Amino acid sequence: MPPPTARVPFCGWPAAADQFYANACVSNIFSATRIRAASAPATASRMTITGAVTAGHELTAQAAEVLLRDGGNAFDAAIGAFFMACVAEPVLASPGGGGFVMAHAADRNDTVALDFFTQTPGSRRPESELDFEPVIVDFGSATQEFHMGVGSSAVPGCVRGVFELHRRLGSMPMRSIVQPALDAARSGITVSPLQAHVFSLVAPIYITRPAPRGLFQSSSHPGQIAQAGDVIRFAELADTLEAIALEGDDLFYRGEIAHSIDTQCSGHGGCITRADMDGYEVALRRPLAIDYRDTRVLTNPPPAAGGCFVGFALKLLEPYPLSPLRFGSVDHLTTLARCLAVADNARRQESADATGLNPLDAEMLSRYREQVHGRTQVQRGTTHLNVMDRHGNVAAMTVTNGEGCGELVPGTGIMLNNMLGEEDLNPGGFHSWTPNQRMSSMMTPTLVRFADGRIVATGSGGSSRIRDAILQVVVNLVDFNMNVEQAVTSPRIHVDNGALYVEGGYDLGPLAPLFTEFSKHRVWQELNFFFGGAHTLISEAEGMHGAGDPRRGGVCRIVR
Repeated sequence: MPPPTARVPFCGWPAAADQFYANACVSNIFSATRIRAASAPATASRMTITGAVTAGHELTAQAAEVLLRDGGNAFDAAIGAFFMACVAEPVLASPGGGGFVMAHAADRNDTVALDFFTQTPGSRRPESELDFEPVIVDFGSATQEFHMGVGSSAVPGCVRGVFELHRRLGSMPMRSIVQPALDAARSGITVSPLQAHVFSLVAPIYITRPAPRGLFQSSSHPGQIAQAGDVIRFAELADTLEAIALEGDDLFYRGEIAHSIDTQCSGHGGCITRADMDGYEVALRRPLAIDYRDTRVLTNPPPAAGGCFVGFALKLLEPYPLSPLRFGSVDHLTTLARCLAVADNARRQESADATGLNPLDAEMLSRYREQVHGRTQVQRGTTHLNVMDRHGNVAAMTVTNGEGCGELVPGTGIMLNNMLGEEDLNPGGFHSWTPNQRMSSMMTPTLVRFADGRIVATGSGGSSRIRDAILQVVVNLVDFNMNVEQAVTSPRIHVDNGALYVEGGYDLGPLAPLFTEFSKHRVWQELNFFFGGAHTLISEAEGMHGAGDPRRGGVCRIVR
């Protein structure tokens, strides 16, 4: 199978880059001088810091912290955090899902985007043969239709992805990296209030069918989904992860697990075959580099769509000085909302998934900037984590399982994704996907380099809200000079298909003109899960700081 990079046009990079990607050689994005400055401890206090972590669960962050303390680097810690997330955040992360990591290796002065997102199977089955059921998820203020069943699963990439990251940049034995997750899976995890809320959203998927119901139903309320305070043990998953750690990712893609997935799909209405599993490859990509004011933003390149959208929206915003404006003022939010709306409209006009947006195309930007100036009208299962270490290595990883397909792969404790059943990922309609193609995604792990040497790692979960969450964190840091905690916890807006969504925390009185312009709008009363979870770290001269996004149970650990 040819590598996905050979088939996909890249956003803003010359055609000659194809050979560059094929050779899996990533050029330096940041200057060597700046990287050395950022890697070196600038003060005595900084020398005491081993690393820093932000993640969506206390146990996920704790796993990374343990590995950093044991001498692992940022990449070991990120891999360990991923495996722990599969246990502690089981709706949001799974070996059966896909994701991306933006990895900066300080000793090589290289930044690379590893794409291990899901791949469409090699062939489609007739719709009449598919296990593919609609499910309505109620977010409280909005509902969204997803699909479950093994016919909704695409070829998973997470296991291959984290092993590829380990082969390239890891330093500890994989068995040691996975151990914290194994311990937690066997002893059991206590369901947190946030995870209970996530479970409640996807309850129709997780307790409709016998296998997942036996694992995820409440011990205190039989027949219902797991509640806050319930303890879930993942003994079967622990055995699977231990076997993978010992035998390697070939067990998953070519061995017994691949065989189990093939058997389940062939006999129960799925599309994934053993050949699909065997042929899956991680794509090594050059990050999409965007200059915004005095920063260089490195974000996820095509075929992922989120990075193109974020880069395009930043370039739309660039001519408009935001720093003189008051955060949350009508001028600030109107400018921001117009740019988001125009970028969203451009996404729909230029391509179905946003990969047609080129942030480096001056003519395209000029055309859409005119719309910003003259404008008169107009939650899915994802988690993000960041790790930095004292050597200057940085890993920003976003992973997802969609909502899960609602079935467990027999004998493994693993639930595969439902990416073929997500409307956002199938803009051409369900069952019309192109076989054997890397799917697009809004997931956008991002690094930001300031002119003064500061480095930021950020990313988010939140379906289509990912792009706007990351954009606003960057704008808050760059334009409003916020510290990282303020940048993450300040209220956000989101624009989708002409509708404006406003998070609680703004003074609404002066915003009447904005609501008149966006007649279709909805206002929340407080910070909300809907607006993503942009966990963020920053490394600067005086040390490392971070903020876990409270919307999604965010945790920050500074490891000393």
